[in-house]
Amino acid sequence: MRLKVGEARSLARNVMMAMDYSEAYASIIADHLIDCEMRGLGYGGLPRLVSIVERLERTGVPDKPVEVAHETPVSAKVVGHDNLGYVVAHEATTIAIAKAREIGIAIVGGDDTWYTGMRSYFAEMAAAEGLISMIASNATPWVAPHGAVDGRFGTNPMCFGFPSTEDPIIWDIGTSSIMHAEVMLARRLGETLPEGIAFDAGGKPTTDPDAALGGSFTPWGGHKGSGLGHVVQLLGVLAGSPTQPPDLAEFGFVIVAMKPDLLMPEAEYRAKVSEYAEAVRSARPVEGGLAVRMPFDRSAALRRQILSEDAIEVADFVHQRLVKIAAAI
Repeated sequence: MRLKVGEARSLARNVMMAMDYSEAYASIIADHLIDCEMRGLGYGGLPRLVSIVERLERTGVPDKPVEVAHETPVSAKVVGHDNLGYVVAHEATTIAIAKAREIGIAIVGGDDTWYTGMRSYFAEMAAAEGLISMIASNATPWVAPHGAVDGRFGTNPMCFGFPSTEDPIIWDIGTSSIMHAEVMLARRLGETLPEGIAFDAGGKPTTDPDAALGGSFTPWGGHKGSGLGHVVQLLGVLAGSPTQPPDLAEFGFVIVAMKPDLLMPEAEYRAKVSEYAEAVRSARPVEGGLAVRMPFDRSAALRRQILSEDAIEVADFVHQRLVKIAAAI
């Protein structure tokens, strides 16, 4: 099914409103989901919305808005009250940006949330205001530490963002071999997983998404990725999450935002970031390889292309399910 970008965004917003989210919260969520689609991360776009609806049907819709529970000039603690992470992290990022612009640096944590989406979405918000950002969020322990088969930390994305004179430089990775949303989408599509990235409940390697969801995923990058996964888990704990968040609940999110002019003029720093990016892009690729890119280059280019074409491809069964839900408004 092919949708115009605006149609896809309206569908996502209407689905969330049908689930009794406010129009303001529904719009934040929809914008995030469609940005995933436009940047080639379809598993985190409209298919993810199906998972969101299923979770809300199972647990109910939150009855409280996101709340600032504690605040200082350079920090804040945001309580999600089980609201979706796209909203909680958006609020945390907005607060961090305002404080960092005024003071120079800020740290904001959010807890009691789930599914925080792309960290790069929030890093791009900060970069648009000339800020460097460091972001992390933990999750349900779906991932086994290196050398183990039992899940002990989440897929645990981490992200670093830098403003430049053009597109920002943003590096956003999960610390697991596969993201939870990818496994969920593979299950819906009846596809198998790649070899070597998951265990079943008995600790045996599996390519079956159902078995993997009942077992664990492997960490990205062996012991190095496992170490980063531990770091992110503990940063989420700093935000207020339990050390082992329950299934799709009580995640922790942390953002640190800072002004470059704490150490050098912002314009000079932006220019140096761009200078470095061009140096990297000018590196000779391996024989037969593609041109070298900086992190976020692919995402930004693909988004511009999709906006120009004004078309997003959505699996028919996903579209049909979402249209049926949205019709309940």
